[in-house]
Amino acid sequence: MQIQVGSQNPTKIQAVKEMFPNIDVIGVQAESGVSAQPFSDEETKLGAITRAKYCAMNNPYTIGVGLEGGVMYIDNELYLCNWGALVTPENDIITASGARIKIPNDVEEGLLKNIELGELMDTYAEKKDVSKKEGAIGIFTNQLITRKEMFRHVVTLLKGQWMLLNSNNH
Repeated sequence: MQIQVGSQNPTKIQAVKEMFPNIDVIGVQAESGVSAQPFSDEETKLGAITRAKYCAMNNPYTIGVGLEGGVMYIDNELYLCNWGALVTPENDIITASGARIKIPNDVEEGLLKNIELGELMDTYAEKKDVSKKEGAIGIFTNQLITRKEMFRHVVTLLKGQWMLLNSNNH
């Protein structure tokens, strides 16, 4: 059995490796099928599912995992959101969402100008490759939660549901 993560981003791959230490985990290039900067829960979730489905279809003994970050509005305030999907070799689709945190107004302004969050975060934090390291959530929480930890939480939710599915033979 192998798990393919629909991304080359090291934070996403490492989050999956930490939750599945006894399974071979690799990252593969997989298109999300959504915009480069998803702007709703629905679009972000769809991106995760699309990536996971792509990975699962490559091999009958492969579990596909898709992890997608996006933004979404609640009561006219913009929040960071993230979704994960796990697709089994039997084509069961399991989804989970994770932490949400309000995005500062100056970052929101850039997003509304169609600048991707990863690019904005490099400028905002005056760092390089924030999306491959601590992520926006790491910057916004002063490093108390990193992008890898946020995605590891989502992968934990996915793994738990997958284990339950397997234990009940649904």
